[in-house]
Amino acid sequence: MFKFIKEQIRTIKKCDPAIKSTLEVFLYPSFRAQIYHRIAKFFYNHKLFFMARLVSEFAKRRTGIEIHPGATIGKGLFIDHGTGVVIGQTAIIGDNVTMFHGVTLGGTGNEKTKKRHPTIGNNVFIGSGAKVLGNISIGNNVKIGANAVVLKDVEEDRTIVGIPGCVVK
Repeated sequence: MFKFIKEQIRTIKKCDPAIKSTLEVFLYPSFRAQIYHRIAKFFYNHKLFFMARLVSEFAKRRTGIEIHPGATIGKGLFIDHGTGVVIGQTAIIGDNVTMFHGVTLGGTGNEKTKKRHPTIGNNVFIGSGAKVLGNISIGNNVKIGANAVVLKDVEEDRTIVGIPGCVVK
């Protein structure tokens, strides 16, 4: 846990130019939500599902960020202005991902398979209000614009904007 805390301090200080001191990191909803998620994930992995959801629900109410205990999160996730972020049960998030408020990594409601949520690669940027839905893969180094709706796989090194999401670069 201490390694994670040190890593998050570095990530937040690197990603947010508004931060003035290390102590401020402890006030960030992203930081607190990920601490709660690690606790919930521990219970989830030990099949203590009620406890996992209890911690997750507590975190959602305290931070405005909903991360299902089953979600897998890599190193260096930064959620700026986290209110309204939703990360689904089978979502997988790679390393060094940045997302802003209102982002949803969710299902479409049509999936009949076990994996219902997106897989996000490394070094991905997801703008405010973007929705990435379904069992799809987002490649490394992808940028998803604000309010984009992504329903299909995206190859690496692309920029996606619009509804539905279209490649612009």
